[in-house]
Amino acid sequence: MAYVDHAFSISDEDDLVGGAVGGPRGAPVKEIAFAAALLAFGALGAVGGLFMAANQVGGDRAHGIFFMILGIVMFIPGFYYTRIAYYAYKGYKGFSFSNIPPI
Repeated sequence: MAYVDHAFSISDEDDLVGGAVGGPRGAPVKEIAFAAALLAFGALGAVGGLFMAANQVGGDRAHGIFFMILGIVMFIPGFYYTRIAYYAYKGYKGFSFSNIPPI
């Protein structure tokens, strides 16, 4: 008999506590909003820094490179936790809202 993981299955028999998406605790809205903000501002910072470095805005390329690195540093965790939240919302196996650390 094959092993079937019922913890992540979606069926009519599953009862969600109070209709919450993420289980009894629900989706961590504050943490997901923070991850989305990191994603958005990181992408803007990386693109803006690239533009600043290419056009030497601020006097030299160093300012643009600094903003580009700062944008990339913000983008990486924002993308990672936003992806976890999306996959947990969609119900993919192995992903849950409990994988997102509290702020």
